[in-house]
Amino acid sequence: MGIVSKKRDIEKDVYTLALERINRTYDIFDNVVVMFSGGKDSTVCLNMTLQVAKERNKLPLHVYFFDEEAIPYETIDYVERVADLPEIKMNWLCLPVKHRNGCSRNHPHWWPWAPEDKDKWCRPYPTHESVIGLDDIPNFPRNIDERPTVPECNGLLFPPQEWGEVGIIMGIRSEESLMRYRTILQTSEKRYEDYMINLKSKTALANCVKVCPIYDMKTVDVWSGPKKFGWDYNTTYDILEKVGLTHLQQRCAPPYGEEPMRGLWQYSIAFPKLWEKMQNRVPGSATAARYANTELYAFGGLPDKPKDTSWEEFIQYFLNKHPEPYRSKIAEVINGFVGIHYKKTSEPMLGTHHPESGIGWKFLLRIAMRGDFKGRKQPMFTSNKKQYAAQKKAYEVERHGQKR
Repeated sequence: MGIVSKKRDIEKDVYTLALERINRTYDIFDNVVVMFSGGKDSTVCLNMTLQVAKERNKLPLHVYFFDEEAIPYETIDYVERVADLPEIKMNWLCLPVKHRNGCSRNHPHWWPWAPEDKDKWCRPYPTHESVIGLDDIPNFPRNIDERPTVPECNGLLFPPQEWGEVGIIMGIRSEESLMRYRTILQTSEKRYEDYMINLKSKTALANCVKVCPIYDMKTVDVWSGPKKFGWDYNTTYDILEKVGLTHLQQRCAPPYGEEPMRGLWQYSIAFPKLWEKMQNRVPGSATAARYANTELYAFGGLPDKPKDTSWEEFIQYFLNKHPEPYRSKIAEVINGFVGIHYKKTSEPMLGTHHPESGIGWKFLLRIAMRGDFKGRKQPMFTSNKKQYAAQKKAYEVERHGQKR
């Protein structure tokens, strides 16, 4: 079981710390690469790693970009500029890796650049000389049921006999989500440093380690880089700024996932030409663009439970909407949370989440409705005394009402 790291105050600024972490990465690993998305966080990682690589005479810097197809043209323009830098060895990957489609229960995955969907591609196939496609990786699974996710591609890209141990620099920051915050806090014996995470999968072979040198940066820190140092950046963010999105809301990745689909509506306004293709690319996306922020997708509220129906029956009703094998997998997750609740408290589970376990029927209902394949939904417990008291009061009010 993981050990939770405690926060500690330090005197160094986040920029200095990130440079130290990247230098430490070069000390530890046989090879260091940057996983680049074209987003603001990977832009910071790219430029800082490039600085360290120059100082250590480790050029060219190996950069890997998974082209997810349904991304703004401005992002592609930026990636091309990066790929043309003489210090960069770009690996522009156009592969049908498995992605989550939270817009449809019957079609829970989609595959960018899938050859069988060529007539639906959102953009023309890239022609840059650094592009790596299916024909360039003979052992990439062609069978749709065997295609890997992005993390599972590490074994194909970095075989240990050629690469040894690989430090993969990634722009993951704890500010961006609770899940990322928890991932950084959870340490294990196999970690090299607190900001490094072993990547274990059926193809990774445990020789790849995720390195998060900017995990403690805030959004304002990230945007200070382009302003202070004159770094090039993705102008997609300028367009999203004009739409009125806050810095924390701005994303340049495909918005089809369970959480990102809440921003699908933005594409019809910010990138109308791309949206013409995007809404037909994956099943359910046009509907999700309209209703993702409503109770239909368990956002912005939940459907009312009928009085003559138990919570178990209500949750099972939504579970049954998922086809197998996903239904059984989601049920397993829900049962796991039920077990966690009763390990932490003997008090009954109610609609309101319990302050000790952070789990309630409404929490489980959201999982049943969305699927939550990636485990992004986490119990809503808190260590804040005031919040704990408020949760305890809400729980007791509901429990008292049931007794009446």
